[in-house]
Amino acid sequence: MSIGIIGKKIGMTQVFAKDGAVISVTVVEVGPCSIVQKKTNEKDGYSALKLGYNSIKAELLNKPDLGQFKNLDGKSFTVLKEFRVKESDEHTVGEQLTTELFELGEKVIISGVSKGKGFAGVIKRWGFHRGPKTHGSKHHRAPGSTGMSAYPGKVHKGKKMPGHMGTDRVTLKNVEIIEKRPQENLLLIKGNIPGAKNGIVTISKS
Repeated sequence: MSIGIIGKKIGMTQVFAKDGAVISVTVVEVGPCSIVQKKTNEKDGYSALKLGYNSIKAELLNKPDLGQFKNLDGKSFTVLKEFRVKESDEHTVGEQLTTELFELGEKVIISGVSKGKGFAGVIKRWGFHRGPKTHGSKHHRAPGSTGMSAYPGKVHKGKKMPGHMGTDRVTLKNVEIIEKRPQENLLLIKGNIPGAKNGIVTISKS
């Protein structure tokens, strides 16, 4: 239960530390995000802030969507995310959140949707070993036996099989902020984070 911000993954690069060490970083464009709605324990049963990101012209939205932005002086957004907080009364509707929310070197929690890989076999999806390539084995990338004997005579649920891979929600904890660039609304985050370029991610305080 901590406040956060919505951002867009730009890509990866590297920076140099003071001792000359090379650090791989992911560049994320964060905000500015506007608070669209406050939810309170008295009215909604829980305390949260709904943030809007990525401005869009109002005429491109339908009336139900526009109703969410009626208190924002004509502003409207394509991405909406909710962040559970202990107390929503500390903030006001229309308030903007930027990179100033985080400190340099702070550890944060990042969530995003991993890259979609389509239909994948067991070697790519689960890291299975392949069979022999020679001597007519005819068993190269197949999963092998999956069933049971006469009892129970079925394949158990959860068996590692070929199937759709990727597009899962992935959360990384204790990820370090290496650099802040407030003028460009950028955060440089240590290591890689889930998702493809231009993918939407959420960054929240640990």
